[in-house]
Amino acid sequence: MGKWPIPAGVARCLVVLRQAGQAAHPVGGCVRDLLLGRTPGDYDVCTSARPEQVMALFERAIPTGIQHGMVTVLTEDGPVEVTTFRREGGYADGRHPDAVTFDVGLSEDLARRDFTINAMALGADGAVIDRFGGQEDLKAGLIRCVGEPDRRFAEDALRMLRAVRFAAQLGFAIESETEQAIRRNAGRLSQVSGERIKAELEKTLLSPHPERAGDLIRWGLLTHLWPVTDCPNLDKLRSVSPEPIPRWRAFCEETGFPLEKLPVERALRRGVRHPEEEVLHRLALSGGELAAMGLQGREIGAAQRRLALHVLAHPEDNRREKLLELLKTIPK
Repeated sequence: MGKWPIPAGVARCLVVLRQAGQAAHPVGGCVRDLLLGRTPGDYDVCTSARPEQVMALFERAIPTGIQHGMVTVLTEDGPVEVTTFRREGGYADGRHPDAVTFDVGLSEDLARRDFTINAMALGADGAVIDRFGGQEDLKAGLIRCVGEPDRRFAEDALRMLRAVRFAAQLGFAIESETEQAIRRNAGRLSQVSGERIKAELEKTLLSPHPERAGDLIRWGLLTHLWPVTDCPNLDKLRSVSPEPIPRWRAFCEETGFPLEKLPVERALRRGVRHPEEEVLHRLALSGGELAAMGLQGREIGAAQRRLALHVLAHPEDNRREKLLELLKTIPK
């Protein structure tokens, strides 16, 4: 499509819709990523076709959210979420529209989106359709709401977490009015499930700028879970391996955030609470060697754990000779 490297499967999806007389546009995050010179992780398409028409046009289509106009079309390049142009009405639960109607065009569909950098589409000729200054904000490195930020966050409180997450992933600043609206609306996060909060916080922690996770505390976004708004500088998180357990552990150690306030999987919780377990499989002294020295059953596990705790603090001591020496000095 034009100058953009659209995958063949996505391009065919667009062709099928357009040959049926419907408007169809790549939209949202994929356009943002293409403009940034990044390879999109997935592609979304918005269209004038009603969801039942989309279902009829494609053999491999799944009605993933048909009441909201969403159909997933399976292509050789992966799934493509095809969503009908829509107007949303009312958000009683602060997360999902109470009603959706399909009587609008592209401009109004873009107007309902969260941030300007996610509210762009591509025309059939490859031209960028940008009604809200998304390209300017990309160049300026800004996360800015489409329209009135208080309204956007009242519609969907999760957008506040997404603002911080995008800022962390892209290295962008959050535009001042958008930031102030986040602070005003922070209490709305109590309407969002712990699972969604955990997912967004983890994406922030695994980003190139994990220190932005501190904004969630400073701006009051987590006070319904943990009534604290003081947060130290978290720049040191950048030097931690960008994996879930090390980054979560560093975040909790630096801030004091109680991990049990979020629904995290057992392996993550144990990894954060028991960092020595990461060292156990790397010890230069094996369980078999400890058994050969006369240790049995629980004694072996206890010795390994004591050694792992020491090596965690002193990685340079993970040598067989040193560990044998430590076994004699570490109190049982």
